[in-house]
Amino acid sequence: MIVERISNPDFRIDGTPSLPEGGVALFLLDLSLMASAESTWRELLSSDEQERAARFHFARDRQYFCAARASLRTLLGGYLKATPREVAFQYSDKGKPGLTSHRRSHAIAFNVSHSGDFALLGFTRSCEIGVDIEKIRDDFDSAAIARRFFSAHEQEQLSRLRADQQHHAFFRCWTRKEAFIKALGEGLSHPLDQFDVSLETAGPVSLTTRPDAGEAERWWLQSVDAGPGYAAAFAVAAR
Repeated sequence: MIVERISNPDFRIDGTPSLPEGGVALFLLDLSLMASAESTWRELLSSDEQERAARFHFARDRQYFCAARASLRTLLGGYLKATPREVAFQYSDKGKPGLTSHRRSHAIAFNVSHSGDFALLGFTRSCEIGVDIEKIRDDFDSAAIARRFFSAHEQEQLSRLRADQQHHAFFRCWTRKEAFIKALGEGLSHPLDQFDVSLETAGPVSLTTRPDAGEAERWWLQSVDAGPGYAAAFAVAAR
C-alpha cells in the first residue's frame, strides 16, 4: 500500500505513478493548502464540472471541489497516459464513479471521499475499492447514530470502551463501514447491520458478513492515518 500526502498547489504528475497489480495507492489531499490554485484547477475540469463548481454558494467549497476533482483527473491521467481533461467518467445506478468503457482496458478502479479540509483518493488495478474520510466532530450524538446504523456486535464493542474513547471509536467504525459499502458499489442501500467491522486501533481490521460468511474473505479492510482530528479507511476486493 502506498500513501502519499499532497499539499502543493502546483501539484503535477511526472511520468506514470506506481500502481502494481494487486496494490493500493492512496493520496491524502490537504485542500486548505491547494485551494489557492483554483484558477489552475478549473482549467483541468470538464465543462459540466466547471458548471457544477460555479453553483457552489461558498468560495471555499468551490475551491475544494476544483482542487479535489482536478487532482483526481491529474492522477488518473498519469495512470492512463492521458491529459487530465481527456479523462471521462461514467456512474453506476448507485452513483459510484468509474472510467468510461473505452478506458476500462486499463483496469483502473478509483474512489474519492472528502471531509473538512482533506480529501482521500484511492486507486487499484483490476479490483474494486472504496475509501472514506471523516472529520471527527463533537457536535452530534454519536451513540444515538450508532444505535441506528451499527450492527449489534459493533454497538457491543463500542459499549465496552471507556466513555472518553467511544467518540473516536465511532468514527473508526463509521469510516470502515462506509469504505466497505462504497467498494461494494451499493452505498447506504446496503443494510449496515448485515456486516460487522472491528473497532480496535491497532492491527488488521476484521470483517464479518451475513448471510454469506465467506464474503468477508474477499475483502481487505484497513484504517488510514489521516492525521489529528480525522478518521479514514479503505476497502479493496481481493483478487
